[in-house]
Amino acid sequence: MERKENIIAIKADAYTDRIVRLYQYLKDTKDEHVISKQIYRSGTSIGANIAEGEYAQSRPDWISKLSIALKEANETDYWLRKLYTAKILTEKQYLSLHNDNEEIIKLLVSIIKTSKEQ
Repeated sequence: MERKENIIAIKADAYTDRIVRLYQYLKDTKDEHVISKQIYRSGTSIGANIAEGEYAQSRPDWISKLSIALKEANETDYWLRKLYTAKILTEKQYLSLHNDNEEIIKLLVSIIKTSKEQ
């Protein structure tokens, strides 16, 4: 059986790859080890929870997994802001990651809202 294309999973997967590269950059180039671990955990958890939701046991379970992904995306945005205000990330770096994260947040909010209404 062919699986339907899942745009949120695709975007989250690409974002996870960016977060992994950001973690490496922060660790290796900026010698930043505390926030880099936090953003690594929250940023990679977004896609992991979306992936878990693909095989949810029920609609409420699926909504729960996506809600956790939304919380992790919000936390990731927090850490991005902290890296920017600490001048560890440039404005260009921050905005690039922030904008992708915001797109994921908007998609998750829309999906969760629509799913709860059905």
